[in-house]
Amino acid sequence: MNQKMKKKSFINKDRFIDHCAVFGTYNIEESIYSSILGLHALQHRGQEASGIFYFSDLNSFSFKKGSGKVSEVYNAFDHSKIQNPIVTNGHNRYSTFGGNEDKNIQPLYAQINRDIISIAHNGNITNAHFLKNNLLEDGCIFQSDMDTEVILHLIAKSKETNIIDKIKDSLRKVEGAYSLVITYNDEIIAIRDPNGIRPLVLGKKNEGYIVSSETCGLDIINAEFEREINPGEILLINKMGLKSFPIVNNIQKKFCVFEYIYFARPDSNFEDKNVYNVRINIGKQLFYEDTNNNSDIVIPVPDSGLASAIGYSEASGIPFQLGIIRNHYVGRSFIQPKQELRDLAVKMKHNVNLKLLRDKTITLIDDSIVRGTTSKKIVTLLKNAGVKEIHFKVASPTIVGSCHYGVDTPDENNLIANIKSLNEIQSYLEVDSLQYLSIEGLYKSLNETNGYCDACFTKNYPVPLVDKNLENYQKEQIKLV
Repeated sequence: MNQKMKKKSFINKDRFIDHCAVFGTYNIEESIYSSILGLHALQHRGQEASGIFYFSDLNSFSFKKGSGKVSEVYNAFDHSKIQNPIVTNGHNRYSTFGGNEDKNIQPLYAQINRDIISIAHNGNITNAHFLKNNLLEDGCIFQSDMDTEVILHLIAKSKETNIIDKIKDSLRKVEGAYSLVITYNDEIIAIRDPNGIRPLVLGKKNEGYIVSSETCGLDIINAEFEREINPGEILLINKMGLKSFPIVNNIQKKFCVFEYIYFARPDSNFEDKNVYNVRINIGKQLFYEDTNNNSDIVIPVPDSGLASAIGYSEASGIPFQLGIIRNHYVGRSFIQPKQELRDLAVKMKHNVNLKLLRDKTITLIDDSIVRGTTSKKIVTLLKNAGVKEIHFKVASPTIVGSCHYGVDTPDENNLIANIKSLNEIQSYLEVDSLQYLSIEGLYKSLNETNGYCDACFTKNYPVPLVDKNLENYQKEQIKLV
């Protein structure tokens, strides 16, 4: 059976889309409310749907799921009458695998013998189709289109006798990126893949523990950061305390470098680095790589270019200004039939400060350029505002490869830097100059030389793309027929 991945349309999308968030608690007071707050702090990682699974010490369980943002899903959810669950498992969704139907809202849960298991996943399994086809042939029945459900079936089918060995047995068959929160009855299990591509952190509050995609999820409930879940680690949390198990012995850290550039919230911390400070350093490095700049002001594309623009201004001495104002209350946009209406729709989200920008030479800074369409529209807005010159600085290297590890990205043929030269991109955007951060400059900003997945910049994929390679092979075979 050919199970095709449901990819989203990339019409009117010009940046990498945030992936998912996971948030779990063990023995936390007001655990459901804490989970809602934690998921709210992680809203930037997924806005399509949210869900919380909870298991009480009375061996009863339930869940709350729904499409929409956290404030919408839990607005009418009266959790005050629910006895405080000993474990919760929460998830915010942006679909990179499977559609956005209700059946695909996580956490997923099932009964294995008499035990109740739930699972929430951030990442992407690169051999999910291969594994799913094998499981289907073996008689498994799938209730969703999620790659996450593949892991659930592998755990259920494992011949091992305890849950940790079942998980080890299952994950050794899995390729890809995954940060998982699993509840098993009244225990919680936190897991990162052997490359640690997606983030996952551990926090503590009183006698309880929290697992979160980012540290900002801990901050909102006044939990203390303990440490990151290590690459390739299975961390069991129960009434006996904490116990760590390895998935495999071969660990090669490849943390997603784009977390620092765009995905993570600025106030989060990874690897003893503050995301905001890294973005400041990136802005400074942009200036150091091209100091020939006589602009009047530095302005960011809000909000993603904000910190790097501040860093660039600090290094260059050129004043920082908010020349573009973002409307944070724009709802879902719709494709308009006429060009004039489409141009007006852009102004719903961004508007320019006319008096500030007229007759100015500006340095414009954004975190990245993916397809180039949004960047071009912003440049047009600035020109219509009377800007004299636009020098576009990009706070990341050229994006030439699609992400296959849990981030919704266009096909390589739609990545402007993969199909056009620097001069061609500059001409397309109609800017006076265009500069990208070098890959070397990115690592200088991190004070690191390796240990990251930078496949979107280099096409050096650290984990085999099994499903993608099979798909390409099948296409070639069809051509030969």
